Amino acid sequence: MCLTESVTQEQRIVSVERLVQAEAASIFELIADPAQQPSWDGNDNLASAEPGQRVRRAGDVFVMHNTGGHIRENRVVEFEEGLRIAWKPSPVGGPAPGHLWRWELEPRPEGGTLVRHSYDWTELDDPSRFPRARSFDAAALRASLDRLAALAESR
Repeated sequence: MCLTESVTQEQRIVSVERLVQAEAASIFELIADPAQQPSWDGNDNLASAEPGQRVRRAGDVFVMHNTGGHIRENRVVEFEEGLRIAWKPSPVGGPAPGHLWRWELEPRPEGGTLVRHSYDWTELDDPSRFPRARSFDAAALRASLDRLAALAESR
């Protein structure tokens, strides 16, 4: 008798996408300016950010206040103006625990922009953070993407 065991790895990269009827540049401004992020955050996680922190390049760091009263530094690790931005949050002055937020924008020849939003926690190794990381599922990311789309399309 032969037994087979199937082991599945927990999904640690979540991604959603949709077509937004707005130009990539105007969508990107809403993402790259941290002061704008609470207006489209569908996770009710972001409370505020000081104005004047518009991201310009990889290596930039912006500071966010979240609704739980914590302050987070966000180190930008990927950046291509108008097309891609990704950052790793961390406690102020502390190491990044291993999660990454990414936005990718693809202008479409027929009009609009395909926007992809991802949350990657493959490098997160602190089990006490896993329940929170799991809460950022496709529905949570979709809520942010839908709110971002509504803002961009109304401009």
